[in-house]
Amino acid sequence: MSKVFGFTGGDDFCPGGSIYPNPKESSIFLSLGHHVDVYFPTRKRSRISAPFVFSGEWFEQKQKTSIGALPDECLFEIFRRLPGSQERSACALVSKHWLMLLSNICKAEICSNKSTEHENEVNEKEVDDQKFGGDGYLSRSLEGKKATDIRLAAIAVGTACRGGLGKLSIRGNSSDRGVTDIGLKAISHGCPSLKALSLWNVSTISDDGLVEIANGCHQLEKLDLCGCRTISDKALIAIAKNCPNLTELSIDSCPRIGNEGLQAVGQWCSNLRSVSINDCASVGDQGIANLFSSTSFVLSKVKLQALTISDRSLAVIGHYGIAVTDLVLSCLPNVSERGFWVMGNGQGLQKLKSLTIASCRGVTDIGLEAVGKGCPNLKQFNLRKCAFLSDNGLVSFSKAALSLESLQLEECHRITQFGFFGVLFNCGAKLKALALLSCFGIKDLNLGLPPVSPCNSLRSLTVRNSPGFGNASLALLGKLCPQIQHVELSGLEGVTDVGILPLIENCEAGLIKVNLSGCVNLTDSVVLSMADLHHWTLEVLNLDGCKRITDASLKAIAGNCPLLSDLDVSKCAVSDAGVAAMACANQLNLQILSLSGCSLVSDKSLPALRKLGRTLLGLNIQHCNAISSSSVDMLVELLWRCDILS
Repeated sequence: MSKVFGFTGGDDFCPGGSIYPNPKESSIFLSLGHHVDVYFPTRKRSRISAPFVFSGEWFEQKQKTSIGALPDECLFEIFRRLPGSQERSACALVSKHWLMLLSNICKAEICSNKSTEHENEVNEKEVDDQKFGGDGYLSRSLEGKKATDIRLAAIAVGTACRGGLGKLSIRGNSSDRGVTDIGLKAISHGCPSLKALSLWNVSTISDDGLVEIANGCHQLEKLDLCGCRTISDKALIAIAKNCPNLTELSIDSCPRIGNEGLQAVGQWCSNLRSVSINDCASVGDQGIANLFSSTSFVLSKVKLQALTISDRSLAVIGHYGIAVTDLVLSCLPNVSERGFWVMGNGQGLQKLKSLTIASCRGVTDIGLEAVGKGCPNLKQFNLRKCAFLSDNGLVSFSKAALSLESLQLEECHRITQFGFFGVLFNCGAKLKALALLSCFGIKDLNLGLPPVSPCNSLRSLTVRNSPGFGNASLALLGKLCPQIQHVELSGLEGVTDVGILPLIENCEAGLIKVNLSGCVNLTDSVVLSMADLHHWTLEVLNLDGCKRITDASLKAIAGNCPLLSDLDVSKCAVSDAGVAAMACANQLNLQILSLSGCSLVSDKSLPALRKLGRTLLGLNIQHCNAISSSSVDMLVELLWRCDILS
């Protein structure tokens, strides 16, 4: 044994000899596939397979002794005296046993000559910086069956000599061979540079695993826990106490994490910038209050979803959220009108710029008006599935929110045409984007336009799947919003040319992106008007499902729209003649073309599509039954730069 520890690299050691006397033991060698994290240096083949001892006229072959016969304590002492991380990585390739031993060696336990160690570290760091950009550059992701302790151990040992592990993501694992606390322990020992850890649906990890991460990875900045039902406040408290640099925390569907863990985060993590808590039954008002009161000067992004918190939590947010710029409140059944009113009147959300409220029954006219007054710098507001909000509340909010630039309403069925246009009348000169999604309370009414100045700031208009929005509303919009550039009017089956044409004709700035998918009653007149009036600005045009659009539209586009890069005429009445017309246009530079479901496009379009392929990056010819499989194969071969869906 003394000879083993006294080895200095002399002639009495043969590097090429097998450490296993029995060749049948090859099954114990580690096999991790083609891509492994351990380092394996190349070696020359040994000239002698075994040492010989000369005695007189005879050669006596000595029996080989395997180093694997040594107890783990001796192997541990040998491994921690290896000169560098590359040598340790090479040893990890020998067997799973050696790999697990090496993965349990902490950096503080590595013993070597100080001068040599310092020189090696400097040289390795210079190489790592040049190759990988510095410590903690590498990122690893394990999913499903690939998520095992062996792979985590290989990552822990192998990344040490290749830049250091900075980000680790584990999503799901098998119940029999999945990641356990042993794997996280290996990461904590070998990857002190870890800055981001994500654990999704990993049921085999307990608090002990995260405690190991907390003890070994003090540089941790981002922690994402989703579906980890065995992790409790104990682990979160350990992270909070040992990882002061934590800036982002996301907890989703972790029922054992509650108020105690959030209190520790608020107390110890003074750099926390972002927090997201979703569907955690143990989180209540006390945890939210402790978190916000302790991090009021730094916490800027907050998402609270599917929690049992009450009006008290919203009152705390309204008072202590002085640094909050982005706030999401979703599915909070115990929050009432009073909670939103108190939050708005707390005067603490002065820096709030983006607010999303979804599925909250407490959103009423009174509460929303208070929020508008209490958030003077609010620029983006998304409101979804708020059944008790009416036109009066929306108009009052628009009058109070003077900085509002973007407003999106989704499934707010009590909002009518009066509320929609009331926003345009009252939002002043800053509103740039307005979206109305699946709002069934909208009914097309012939309203007289009051004597107000046009909304010249509006650039983007989206009306999707709101069947009551018709020609009268569009004609009014055309007069009120002359600077619109991005228009999406999808799923409006009642809209015809009579409503769309005034909007197109009154756009002074020039249309850039237009989506009219699902407007089945539109004709070629709409496209001809756009090609004539907006040919120098139009870049994207979606006519999917406009079954009355024919080759006339394609010919107008080919001759007038040189900037058009994305065209979708799926399920339209276009034919080979229209495709040929586009191919003959010298100024057309299409990059994306969709002809899906165009039954009149056949094999005759093959030469035209080949010509268009000089600029195409994407082509969709799915459900074009008149195009044969042989033509498709030829297109795939000819248009090698283009992604083809067939």
